[in-house]
Amino acid sequence: MSFVKRDYSLAGPEGERARERGLVEASWYACEIPRQTMKQLMVRRNGPAIRDTLLWFALLIGTGILAYISWGTWWAILTFLLYGTVYSVGGGSRWHEVSHGTVFKTPWLNEVMYQLTSFMTIVEATKFRWSHVRHHTDTIIVGRDREFMSERPPQWYTLLFSFFLLPAFHVTLVDSIKHSFGKMSAEEKIYIPASEHRKLFWEARIWLVLIIGLIGWCIAIKSILPMMFIWLPSFYGNFFNWVLVVTQHGGLAEDVLDHRLNTRTFYTNPIIRFLYCNMNYHVEHHMFPMVPYYNLPQLHETMKHDCPPPYPSLWAAFKEGMTAIYRQRNDPTYTPLRPLPKSAKPFRIQPS
Repeated sequence: MSFVKRDYSLAGPEGERARERGLVEASWYACEIPRQTMKQLMVRRNGPAIRDTLLWFALLIGTGILAYISWGTWWAILTFLLYGTVYSVGGGSRWHEVSHGTVFKTPWLNEVMYQLTSFMTIVEATKFRWSHVRHHTDTIIVGRDREFMSERPPQWYTLLFSFFLLPAFHVTLVDSIKHSFGKMSAEEKIYIPASEHRKLFWEARIWLVLIIGLIGWCIAIKSILPMMFIWLPSFYGNFFNWVLVVTQHGGLAEDVLDHRLNTRTFYTNPIIRFLYCNMNYHVEHHMFPMVPYYNLPQLHETMKHDCPPPYPSLWAAFKEGMTAIYRQRNDPTYTPLRPLPKSAKPFRIQPS
């Protein structure tokens, strides 16, 4: 059977085809969870969020001091890699979580943290917020979701450069310049409400001013050191973040209405869970995105009888994702499938 390359953009024909098939803003499969249990799981608390945020900042400061002390020596390679990992993984996961508004009970704390971590991780806050709404509404639906890890067949040069965040940086920089002049692409107008355009433009202007100021600081002191602590860690510290992103949806099913088919959950150690904000419970997060990250382990225990067995480790999840992407270069139709336990309900592939 021949395979026809699909258009993954939001402005192409695949979006309308998805709508005709009933895949747009459709009814997704959700594990049955008692109403009272779900109400408890959705409770937001400032305590765990503030504790974890302060601990992450403490790790940033501690690893940053080590990196600063070692600057100019060979030890700097190791210490800045450590700092970059804490910065990139910890910042990226927190940026993602506060975009949902579920981390803190106090709304303005979510917004302040979101703007801060968006700048740290080189993301336009308003653009991502609405892109991510679409990602959760139409997860891995071709022509609707713009947050694909890999197309079919995979574009290997894109995957290679994304290892260092280069494609995302290029897009963000170009888009920010356009947004600062009040310009938007046709695709952006599809998923960003008109009421948010003004906010998008002003965020881009502030973002560029801060970046120019940061570059000016480096020029003034004739050292790249300031950027080694702000912004550049998103590049040199992105390796582990890239690995984690592969585990989320890499190589899994497109155009289905069941997160058990297109998302992975895996077990890992407490250090990674802390930095990653429990996003290793990714099936749970996608099925019930309004549950705060600190309640995801409990949610997992509640619904695991209705899901494929979790991957036993980060390596196992990453290995399957990369193997699937590699196989899809010759067989774009290939999709790994995890068996369901006998206690689970059948997969939902198409609209009911």
